[in-house]
Amino acid sequence: MKIEIITTFPQIIEAVIGESILKRARDRGAIEIEAVNLRDFTHDRHHTTDDEPYGGGPGMVMKCEPVFEAVETLIARTRGGNPRVVLMTPQGRRFDQSVAKELASCAHIIIICGRYEGVDERIREHLVTEEISIGDYVLTGGEIAALVVTDAVARLLPGVLGDESSPESESFSSGLLEYPQYTRPADFRGYRVPEVLLSGNHAQIESWRRAQSLERTLRRRPDLLEVAPLTQDDRRLLSELSARVAKEDSNADH
Repeated sequence: MKIEIITTFPQIIEAVIGESILKRARDRGAIEIEAVNLRDFTHDRHHTTDDEPYGGGPGMVMKCEPVFEAVETLIARTRGGNPRVVLMTPQGRRFDQSVAKELASCAHIIIICGRYEGVDERIREHLVTEEISIGDYVLTGGEIAALVVTDAVARLLPGVLGDESSPESESFSSGLLEYPQYTRPADFRGYRVPEVLLSGNHAQIESWRRAQSLERTLRRRPDLLEVAPLTQDDRRLLSELSARVAKEDSNADH
């Protein structure tokens, strides 16, 4: 996969993709990630990427010309395929693990980082294929949001994580929150690791972890249970957990 991030601040992108798992994945050739400087596609001496909005109002608006030229240049230099052109904006569809999986199936993604008061509407209407938001809040620019999307998508690709982790066991991948994790020492200041994890009985450990995932999801994100793929055993256990949680809440109220 190739991910190209168009930005007026490429150093923000490089600071992240040049470290840790993403850096090692790039070095291994598991993924291509590039920060593309939007100012390279301007033709005035000040490398202008924004201008005042027609009709007046506060702030500045990102100009059409450099953004169109940047995207069209990136598409032209790629052989074959139609890349997904994503605009990071608070007005886009909400990003979650299912969207990450969808994007992970693409061969080429171009991400446009918005800035200032946003982009010229013609960019939305005639250039991008979709708009994505990482949440209902406003950031100073789309770079952080673009990095969130890039990281979430990249770790789903074969060879990116290496032997360090498995995305299938992480929160949201199964529709549930992840179970608690522990490491050495087994006893820290009297806080002990659950005995089942020290037992060596893998069947019991898997059962415990599934139960913990269900309980944690029930307590923290019960909305996820409405769409999570659950077995009959899961539903039976959830019924017991729900009764216990309701009893605990009732006792706490008194």
